[in-house]
Amino acid sequence: MEMLNRIMGYFLVLIAVVVAIHTVIEPLYYISTETSPFSPIWLYIDVLMALAILLGLVSSYNRKREIDLEDTITRPYLEANILFYGYLFVGILFFWNWFNLLSPGFTAVGNETVSLVWVIIDAALPLLCGAMGISLLREDSNNG
Repeated sequence: MEMLNRIMGYFLVLIAVVVAIHTVIEPLYYISTETSPFSPIWLYIDVLMALAILLGLVSSYNRKREIDLEDTITRPYLEANILFYGYLFVGILFFWNWFNLLSPGFTAVGNETVSLVWVIIDAALPLLCGAMGISLLREDSNNG
């Protein structure tokens, strides 16, 4: 289990770095148009983001389940709950927007709303993945 946590930790940190950097540098190399509002590289990153959300959700749920047995509100309790509900929030937005991207007309919202939701996801996911990934790596190094 320790090796799996280490692999998941490195993967989540890597996704955090990739999404954060690509979000910032995309406007430097890609000019958005109304017909093509995002770089094609996002199609590949989105698959990795979906996997990161699912891994983060499972990991944060397991941590939350262990911590919820305590009666007091502690720092680990707050961390576990913030990560779990943060992943739920970003996951709902991500999959709603991703399904709309894969199947246009999935929702009846305008392009501006879809773009704004992507900005929120692209800003929040690196924070969640980075925090969860580092937490998994620290947990693994403390046990080793």
